Formats: sequence, structure tokens, C-alpha cells
Amino acid sequence: MIDKSHLRQTMLALTEAELTQAHETYRQFLEAAMLDRFEPIESDEQGQAENAADVAEFFDDKEHEIEGKIAALNALDFGAKDAVGPGAAVRIGDRYLVIGVSTGEFECQGQKFVGVSQAAPIYSAIEGAKAGEAVEFRGRTMRIRAVY
Repeated sequence: MIDKSHLRQTMLALTEAELTQAHETYRQFLEAAMLDRFEPIESDEQGQAENAADVAEFFDDKEHEIEGKIAALNALDFGAKDAVGPGAAVRIGDRYLVIGVSTGEFECQGQKFVGVSQAAPIYSAIEGAKAGEAVEFRGRTMRIRAVY
């Protein structure tokens, strides 16, 4: 059995660590983008600062994306499920998916999980399925082994 409150906490901790890393990277590139206007500025310094500002903007966007994931995780109902839907943990073969927020692979309770958003193509294939049912995805038949 999967302790879904522990699963949520693991996903939150990993996502918050991702946010911290994105923020620190943003800060570093933002600092690199700042030039001392009281000193002469070489053209290559100006170019490097502009590149750093572009990268900083990317990480600022990344921060907002991650903040959205944290909000979604906090709002997600991780209660017991009998069909695949938001907040469900799903076992397909030997893989575990958590429906609601996309993540890279992570380990929790000795199992490997992957977070899947409701916008992911696989979600459309498994939405509403129950344990024991077969689903088609990209020309393959997969069996839902368990829904938690």
C-alpha cells in the first residue's frame, strides 16, 4: 500500500528544492547582468550582460512555473481513488505514475514514481481506468495493475 500523504510530501519537497535551485540560478544570472554604470563598459561586457539577462528571464519564468506546481500539489486531493484521475497513484506494469503535476522520476517508499500532468498524452489514455482494466496508448496495450 502507498502512503499518499508521504507521497505528496515527497513531491512537495522535491518541487520546493527545484524552486530554490531555480531562484538561486536566477539570482546569479541577474547579478551577472548588472553592469556598473559608473565604469567604462566594454562591448563584450555589454554582450555578456545581455546574455545573462536573457538567461535570468528564463529562470524567472521557471520559478513561476514551479510555484504553479507547488500550488497545484497543495490543492490536489491525494485521497484514496478507485479510478485514474487527479491525485491518483497508478501502477502500470512495474511503473508508478502520480496524476496531477509533471515531475521527473523520483523515489518514495522504495518505489520509483513519475508525476504526470493532466495535459500529458498518457493521461488521456488512462483517465477513468480502474485496476485490472487494459488501456491503449501509442499502439500498445497496457494493464492498470492498481489505482491508489
